[in-house]
Amino acid sequence: MRSRLSSRSRLTLAAGVFLAACSKAETASGDSGAVAGGKTFTIAMIAKSSTNPVFLSGRKGAEVAAAELSKEHGITVTIDWLTPPNEDGTVQAQKISQAVNGGANAILFSASDPGKVVGAINEAVDRGVPVMTFDSDVPDSKRFSFYGGDDVLMGKQVLDELARQMNNKGKVAIIAGNQNAPNLQKRVQGARAAAKAYAGLTIIDAFYHQETPQDAAAEVLRVMNAYPDVQGFAMIGGWALFTRTLLTDLDPKKVKIVSIDALPAELAYVHAGLAPVLFAQPVYNWGYVSTKTIFDKVYLRKDVPAYVQTPWCTRKSHSATISRLPKICVWVRYRGVLDWSTKRNCGVGHTRCCRKLVRRLTRDAPCIR
Repeated sequence: MRSRLSSRSRLTLAAGVFLAACSKAETASGDSGAVAGGKTFTIAMIAKSSTNPVFLSGRKGAEVAAAELSKEHGITVTIDWLTPPNEDGTVQAQKISQAVNGGANAILFSASDPGKVVGAINEAVDRGVPVMTFDSDVPDSKRFSFYGGDDVLMGKQVLDELARQMNNKGKVAIIAGNQNAPNLQKRVQGARAAAKAYAGLTIIDAFYHQETPQDAAAEVLRVMNAYPDVQGFAMIGGWALFTRTLLTDLDPKKVKIVSIDALPAELAYVHAGLAPVLFAQPVYNWGYVSTKTIFDKVYLRKDVPAYVQTPWCTRKSHSATISRLPKICVWVRYRGVLDWSTKRNCGVGHTRCCRKLVRRLTRDAPCIR
């Protein structure tokens, strides 16, 4: 499902919550493993890197789903986090083998380099451990389902919004992350295609880097030094905005950023005017929805779609933030999008939780009192 974006002044706080589950199953086949007897069901979760906040959010979603299903079905559902600290397809392949040898009932996986993991995924399935992918797919493997968005559309929307911010003219650099990741390749493709509609806009190039905040920010500064006349950055992932480095090194009067991802750490760039618009992926749901899908397939033996479409997309804009906060809080409260943040962390009750969250995201802006 794709959600249309409203006017530029709209600030939507997105921290979506999805139902998910997992359960105990003894694997009968790589396609539809099932568990008979016993009280434990383990999903090995292997994302791209354990230092990327988007995957940590996905991990949280999976763990919450596991806890809910444990209570609902009277079993112990666990998420075995086997994500390497940095992106490395070879290490990911080793982690898949580790999960199979360790007795995992299913694997949830996001690929850094599909070519390096196809064999490991296929071997896991052949040995009776079903595999589902999320965010970054391995379509040529024997995985049974993929949970992800329309990456070409994501790239297009980032470029279209950046063009508006730049009055449809100027030079743009695409900050593109891992060159081997298929989802990022598609986003670059979408951005390049969208740029053709703007005669006054020039794409300098797509610039690739390790997917860490430090490496991404360093690449932005390198591009700025090499191309002093660059006026916009189309960030197809929000890596560089997870560090505060660029807040002091970039001038919002000269450079604009539009980026995918909109987690709390990035909102300082919205506040500073450097990134007027961020597009939020439902990263919590990567774990939550995928766990539900695995549960349906492996434990309940249900048919599941080969492609589970993520919602896209949510927009964040700093303009008119202060005046809209009370209505935003009401929106947040009644749509339950705060479930990712527990009462233990944000106080008592939805209203207070909303107030604390919005203040955190928008620094000193007021909310419901």
